[in-house]
Amino acid sequence: MGVNSHQVEFFKANQFAVVGASTDRAKYGNKVFRWYLSQGLSVSPINPTQPEVEDHKALPSLSALPDPSAVSVSVITPPKVTRGIIEEAAKLGIKNIWLQPGAESAEAIQLATDHKMNIIAGGPCVLVSGEEARKAATSHKM
Repeated sequence: MGVNSHQVEFFKANQFAVVGASTDRAKYGNKVFRWYLSQGLSVSPINPTQPEVEDHKALPSLSALPDPSAVSVSVITPPKVTRGIIEEAAKLGIKNIWLQPGAESAEAIQLATDHKMNIIAGGPCVLVSGEEARKAATSHKM
């Protein structure tokens, strides 16, 4: 499938967050969070209604991250919620956003573009191309 420069840039971060991380193992918010864990990456689950996800303390919002501007964020939320996530990320200086399939809206993508974010949308899920992109980013860090 191949990776693109936006995906490589996304994985140059040392910290990650999953907005929409779920306690339900059948949902993609949980599957994506577990993928980050399986890769040995430092990842924070963002879920305003759950105290923890997969035995990791869940944070209520991106604002609760210790250093949000250093984090790359995967978003698995309904499109009507995604716009607010992009607005919060922009205020916090977050530059790398991967909108997982089903989270995108034209409005959210335009907002991210207007804020000059590195936005990944309309393409494969991190579960499909994340490992290849992560490996490519690691080779570019050296």
